[in-house]
Amino acid sequence: MTHSRTRINKAVIPAAGLGTRFLPATKATPKEMLPVVDKPAIQYVVEEAVSARLSDVLMITGRNKRALEDHFDRNYELEEALTRKGDESRLARVRESSDLATMHYVRQGDPKGLGHAVLCAEPHVGDQPFAVLLGDDLIDPRDPLLPRMIDVQEQYGGSVIALMEVDPAHIHLYGSAAIIPTADQDVVRVTDLVEKPEPGQAPSAYAVIGRYVLDPAVFEAIKKTEPGRNGEIQLTDALRELSGRNDNGGPVHGVVFSGRRYDTGDRGDYLRAIVRLACERDDLGPDFRTWLRSYVNEEMQE
Repeated sequence: MTHSRTRINKAVIPAAGLGTRFLPATKATPKEMLPVVDKPAIQYVVEEAVSARLSDVLMITGRNKRALEDHFDRNYELEEALTRKGDESRLARVRESSDLATMHYVRQGDPKGLGHAVLCAEPHVGDQPFAVLLGDDLIDPRDPLLPRMIDVQEQYGGSVIALMEVDPAHIHLYGSAAIIPTADQDVVRVTDLVEKPEPGQAPSAYAVIGRYVLDPAVFEAIKKTEPGRNGEIQLTDALRELSGRNDNGGPVHGVVFSGRRYDTGDRGDYLRAIVRLACERDDLGPDFRTWLRSYVNEEMQE
């Protein structure tokens, strides 16, 4: 079944979290601005949205997040200084972030969870489907996920979530989906969702990762959702309600992703993401890999 709708062009990026796992680095710096090699993590996420032809980006922010707005704005003094020096390369990199997309910002206010953050986007999004990208998950541009999710949403309607098979011992760290197959190998129908299930209680080893393409009916579902784990309004709970529908905002499908994903929400995984991406850079990789091999060999000999 194909649903004829206006092509999705709006992305919502929740960025109101406190970043407590990275204290004290995040005491005065938003966690989204922590560098991954030489770009802040949030820029990778906006670039992914733009690559999927989502030119209108709404960022859900909170207190002490002004640096996010500044990063995607023009810095005329810096640009002028680089122009005077004739440093065209760095000038282009500085301008890159401010030329990416049409950026909008709204504050979440009370940090009531991801569901509440998404609800803050309702006045901007209106009655059209939209994408949600979480900043802790970086998807390698060589393995595009969001364009596939948008295609699936246009084909099936309703909402689409990204799923990744994980070690069953780790599924309690994620939302977990009960699924049934479809005619498409990488697409499943979601029949149930559980946010961070107790050990042994997960419906599957398919974890919800931080990419969503949502029907606007999700807003009403969020409004009816009672606070769940940690007193927060969970997006997973609202999507669980929609998964039982065949229309009126449902159903919910999942795209099973097996590509390269970098988790920057955990300190260890954040460091591993930096090492991986640095190794793959043409300008940094050769020298960095040589040093890394030498360092690892030295460590193994001790």
